[in-house]
Amino acid sequence: MKIKLYCIGKIKEQYLKDGINEYVKRISPYSNIEIVEVADSKVKDNPNSADISIAKNEEGERVLKLLKNDYLIGLDMNKPEFTSEEFASFLDKKMVEGGSNISFVIGGSYGLSDALKARCNTSISLSKLTFLHQMTRLILLEQIYRGFKILNNETYHK
Repeated sequence: MKIKLYCIGKIKEQYLKDGINEYVKRISPYSNIEIVEVADSKVKDNPNSADISIAKNEEGERVLKLLKNDYLIGLDMNKPEFTSEEFASFLDKKMVEGGSNISFVIGGSYGLSDALKARCNTSISLSKLTFLHQMTRLILLEQIYRGFKILNNETYHK
């Protein structure tokens, strides 16, 4: 079983790096996990919609070049949300559909390009709230860990 996270942008804050490393360690008994960081595109201050579109497309192309036959789940705040139990069930089903290998993609500051959205096999939302994309990585990892704990009927704090 393998989970891969494609993440646009690097984590700069140490507290986020520490949290991410902690959840990668916690997930490791249940699944191999790999995080692939993809460079984000620089945009000028106060970008217009064309600048944003160019940046998203560049970032999307970088991710698309890395994908093989990954079963890809996009994070998109306009898609369905889950409870933790529903996410655990979703994770379990997708591991079967993806042949025990699934990948998630976390967009940069402006989200995912249309081409990358089209490549996703499915998309989900972690919340209707807006999170820093760097923080989204930590939140997703925590939910994956929580999902494995639920699937294995193991206790995890609520």
